[in-house]
Amino acid sequence: MTPKRPSHSHAVAISWRRRTYEILEVGGDDDRMSRAVDTFLVTLILLNVASFVAETVPWIEATYGLWFHAFDWFSVIVFTIEYVLRLWTAVEVPFLSKMPPWRARLQMAARLPMIIDALAIVPFYLSYFFHLDLRVLRVLRLLRFLKLWRYSPAMHALIRVFSVERRSLSGALLLLTTALLFASTGMYYLEGNVQPDKFGSVPDAAWWAIATLTTVGYGDVVPVTPAGKLFGGLIMVMGLCILALPVAIISAGFAQEVTRRDFVINWSLMSRIPMLAELDAKEVSRIMPLLHAHTFPPDVEILPAGSNGTSMYFIASGVVSMQASDQRRSFGTGECFGEVAMLDHSQHTGTFVSAAPCRLLKLRGADFHRLEHINPGLAAKIREIAAVRRQERQDLGLIAG
Repeated sequence: MTPKRPSHSHAVAISWRRRTYEILEVGGDDDRMSRAVDTFLVTLILLNVASFVAETVPWIEATYGLWFHAFDWFSVIVFTIEYVLRLWTAVEVPFLSKMPPWRARLQMAARLPMIIDALAIVPFYLSYFFHLDLRVLRVLRLLRFLKLWRYSPAMHALIRVFSVERRSLSGALLLLTTALLFASTGMYYLEGNVQPDKFGSVPDAAWWAIATLTTVGYGDVVPVTPAGKLFGGLIMVMGLCILALPVAIISAGFAQEVTRRDFVINWSLMSRIPMLAELDAKEVSRIMPLLHAHTFPPDVEILPAGSNGTSMYFIASGVVSMQASDQRRSFGTGECFGEVAMLDHSQHTGTFVSAAPCRLLKLRGADFHRLEHINPGLAAKIREIAAVRRQERQDLGLIAG
């Protein structure tokens, strides 16, 4: 029994749903519609934050209150449409596509970004059914600012760092809590009898301990006895050491995240170049630090004629055009250029220009000599390509390229 084909209208709906998913969730730099939608939503979020701040000024609220209310209505409608469309396209998400539609959408709604999106609009609707304090609604509007994290790779990286380093950060927090209790208790016994209004209990002394451990030092509560001052000095030094721990943990996490991201990007680019795609994982890990990824828009001069040949490029995607005298040649994905001048320590006789958006991997001349020690076979292939092109250029009356 042959499976029933979807109707034309159903097929059109699926196509629209898939395109909507690409615009909202997937779209890259080459998707103009996705970039336009993202820019519009980010601008609207920022305007909402500016509107919240402006409404707290009495004369602005009195003069433009109706406009602010109308803008809030418009923003809620847009954010509601965005929320509904994201739920509608949940079945297009790869890890949800095999679930029943209702379950896929339920899973999508339970994700943190969608919860933030819901909290950004639900209070507005609730205000029409329940009596809510206007000031509370204004504060809840600030949740719309959290929607920005969806469009920020840096925030995504920060969340991943906190997730990966959560155990280490928990340990640092436990150490800070221990120091807080130690400092509060010590100052309570040392200064409690002298300053009962400030250090009369451990909770009272905790305010001083927090201000001291965090190195803020407001100065509103200070020890006056010699023992209290000595103990306070020790707590100050302890605070510097303890606060350095989470900073170091997060910094190390960011460094690992950047390294991991560069590894993924470079691995993806290397896989598109035949001579590099043949390498195994061990060889890739050794060669990858020698390659530097670059992105060029169309009509950008990459290597000008007459410049010294200090590096060569592998084309992971795009087209590069070389112009020399009356000769013109194009290099496509998987090819390389600039190797002749680099190996001969000469100047480029042609100008290399990006004919389309390009993703390139750059290999410097100094790193090529390291490559010869790491992978002599790959270096030999590059020399073979250079020898063939050198002969071609000599035949055309060019010395190097």
